[in-house]
Amino acid sequence: MSYIKYADIIIDISHENLDKTYQYFVPEEYIPEAVIGSLVVVPFGKGNRYINGYIVELSESPKLDKALIKPIKEVVVDAPVIESRLIYLAYWIKETFGGTMNEALKTVIPVKKAVKGKEKKSIRLIVDGDNALKLYYEYQKKNNAARARLLEALLKEPILDYEEVIHNLNISRNTLLGLEKLGITETISEQVYRNPIKGQIQSENKIELNDQQLRIVTKIKEEYTAGIRAPYLIHGITGSGKTEVYMDIIASVIDQKRQVILLIPEIALTYQTVMRFYKRFGDRISIMNSRMSQGERYDQSLRAQNGEIDIIIGPRSALFTPFPNLGLIIIDEEHENSYKSETTPKYHAVLTAMKRAELEGASTILGSATPSLESYEKALSKEYQLFTLNKRANNAVLPKVWIVDLREELRNKNKSIFSEKLRELINDRLTKKEQIMLFLNRRGYSGFVSCRSCGHVMKCPHCDVSLTSHNNGKMVCHYCGHEEALPGLCPECNSKYIAAFGTGTQKVEELVSREFPQARVLRMDMDTTKAKDSHEKILDAFAKHQADILVGTQMIVKGHDFPKVTLVGIIAADLSLYTGDFRASERTFQLLCQAVGRAGRGEVFGEVVIQTYHPEHYSILTAAENNYENFYHQEMLYRKMMQYPPAAHILLLLITSKEESKAEKAAIRIGEAVKERKGEQTQLQVMGPAPASIAKANDIYRRVIYLKHEDYNFLVDIKNYLEGFFKFSQSFAGCNLQFDFDPMNSY
Repeated sequence: MSYIKYADIIIDISHENLDKTYQYFVPEEYIPEAVIGSLVVVPFGKGNRYINGYIVELSESPKLDKALIKPIKEVVVDAPVIESRLIYLAYWIKETFGGTMNEALKTVIPVKKAVKGKEKKSIRLIVDGDNALKLYYEYQKKNNAARARLLEALLKEPILDYEEVIHNLNISRNTLLGLEKLGITETISEQVYRNPIKGQIQSENKIELNDQQLRIVTKIKEEYTAGIRAPYLIHGITGSGKTEVYMDIIASVIDQKRQVILLIPEIALTYQTVMRFYKRFGDRISIMNSRMSQGERYDQSLRAQNGEIDIIIGPRSALFTPFPNLGLIIIDEEHENSYKSETTPKYHAVLTAMKRAELEGASTILGSATPSLESYEKALSKEYQLFTLNKRANNAVLPKVWIVDLREELRNKNKSIFSEKLRELINDRLTKKEQIMLFLNRRGYSGFVSCRSCGHVMKCPHCDVSLTSHNNGKMVCHYCGHEEALPGLCPECNSKYIAAFGTGTQKVEELVSREFPQARVLRMDMDTTKAKDSHEKILDAFAKHQADILVGTQMIVKGHDFPKVTLVGIIAADLSLYTGDFRASERTFQLLCQAVGRAGRGEVFGEVVIQTYHPEHYSILTAAENNYENFYHQEMLYRKMMQYPPAAHILLLLITSKEESKAEKAAIRIGEAVKERKGEQTQLQVMGPAPASIAKANDIYRRVIYLKHEDYNFLVDIKNYLEGFFKFSQSFAGCNLQFDFDPMNSY
């Protein structure tokens, strides 16, 4: 006899009711069909009326008296319901990345919080013209001016906008009610959607593809039509025309009556990207991002579910758009770490997209000029099909790159942030009325300590990542907790020019204005883009040449196309090279390639100046040469030696508590439990417990443990074990445990 199962069921799928589950008994005959996400029919309430629900959890034990638990009436088999697939996806996220089912559901299920729908109301004449004319004369004789005025307007136009009638014709609501009661007019209303895309866009002529683009499009279309649903990686250098490839494939998928999700990494990308797609696909496209109002997001989910749009563009969360017949997911700039969630569940959008595509029978395309090592490794091992675009569209030439050694600048008594080469080229471009972008590479900046004379960086002897300076005069490793004192002199050259490295965009803007007073300067960073539409306003002003120099952080180098930009200056390439993170070299290479790719995209030849204290570092040399393969092979040697992803996998355990002693004891106990579970698995490496990089935040104490192993599933098994161990042990009261697989940032 089969063991008894109980199912937790959501009755109301709306976002705010995801916490409200009801437990039901699963009759033996339904046990094989009762799986996570199944649509079921259950008796509900005192009257036991039959309604639909979805299974979100299964268990062997009841949560209340068995006598009070009602049985499921029916499991609906093969129900093609979008909610079922999304609920199963939420379950997969919970199992794969950690967290609770409720947290996963709230990530995946679109917000359907009751937002008042937007209505368009109209007044319509419902009597024929002759009768309306008679009534018009009758109201004139009776001096009923308001009714006469409305009928006169309706005789000219039988349907009028409600607001215009009220405000322009000065008709009261009582007058309208009176005419409705007499059967002369009626008020009609229709649902209209808030459109997040503003303005009327003229359609754009289709761009002719070059031979490389055409080869990719033809192959993917042929396989799609043949029913092959494969994951693809398009490795295309900056300016190679990946977007045109996407659009051609999207058009083919839409022709087959299926929908498309296009993920982009930054809100800053939305404006230019959306306009290009809107010109091609018109009103069948929409966007989803965090800056939209709740009403706008609600409307786009409804439009998608009702089949009223074909394409949704947005960041990570757009992956869960409830399309009924999803056919394609595209992840542009797939290497970006913004595709990894920083809140529980800490899912990765690339892996999750692969799972959703599998559930929906869809294809997945990843695109990047600098693919993540994880994706490129999968392409080389044939898990993904690899395509390459190695020439720019329209035969544009890659820019000339100058690498400037800042140690030499200091020796030559130049203490400015502008090298002589960069200063010379800025003056040249200002004279020629061309545009300049100055990029400050602050991504992940965490106060590494370096020497301005020789470039030496203080590193952890155990983890080979840079140490981070703290206010107490110590340098700390954020992986293993190693500490040492901040040196007064450089241990390599005895120079006194040693300190935590860094400068801000606002300071750079001030120095630019002081050094080049004739230049019009714009700044784009987190501070200047807080307001809604601020990204678009800054980019639009720069595109219209209302500024000569754009100063900014990584958001200015993400996919923007400014034909008049002929010079890009990278102020300090090292700021992302030593961030106390094993991915520092990869991120530096990616950012430098993106920055280099902004120059010379028009008809005029471009130049790039990379300023660095480490001109010999392979990430800088390979970025200057635009040589991804060379970078990949050198970086993989390091990853294999240190057992970092993708050579192995990391599971981060974050233990938090309001009491420091509890956090410390819990971290030690969890570390012991890991070692007990480890058994004979000598491959498992355990680092920590150690204080997190921010050991205390908002009065919460934080401890970390890092686990390394080649087998991802083994780490999932450890996660499952620790979830149960933590949940059922009494010794963890007042503590919290979070999991992060292959974390994108050090904690």
